[in-house]
Amino acid sequence: MYYGDWPDPMTARELRELPEAEALRLLAGVPLGRIVFTRHALPAIRPVNHLVAGGHIVIRSNPGTILSTEVAPAGAVVAYEADALDMERHLGWSVIVTGVARLVSDPAEAAAFKSRLRPWVAGEMDQVIRISPEIVTGFELVPAAAETGAGSR
Repeated sequence: MYYGDWPDPMTARELRELPEAEALRLLAGVPLGRIVFTRHALPAIRPVNHLVAGGHIVIRSNPGTILSTEVAPAGAVVAYEADALDMERHLGWSVIVTGVARLVSDPAEAAAFKSRLRPWVAGEMDQVIRISPEIVTGFELVPAAAETGAGSR
C-alpha cells in the first residue's frame, strides 16, 4: 500500500514518559510554545516565545492584553505546551506544564528577563509573566523496541 511521502502508518512507535528534569531541559531548548488559559469559561490558546529560568517559564505580553490584565494579575492556573515533532519520521516530544501565571513585579528582575527574552511580535511587550510549574508532563515519541532491534521479534 502506498502512503505518499508519509511513513507507513503501521510502523510502530512508543510513547515514553519523560522525567521532569528532561522535560524542562527540552522545553528550554525551543523558543516557541503555547499558553493555554481560560477566557469566558472556555479554553483559549496563544502562541508565545519563552525562556526557562530557574525551572519557571517566562513570557512577555503587551499591556492591556488578556494575559496582562486578567490572567497574570489573578494568578490564574494556565498550561504551557511546546514540542518538537518530525512529521516525516513520526518522532519527537511534547512537554506540558501546568502552573500559576503571575506578573513579575520586581523592576530589576523584569528588566533582566526583558534583556534575555526578545518578543517575536511588535508592540510594547512591557509585561513579564512567570509561570510557576505545579505539574510537568513530557512525552517522547520513539521507534518501538522491535523496530530498533532492541526487542524480540
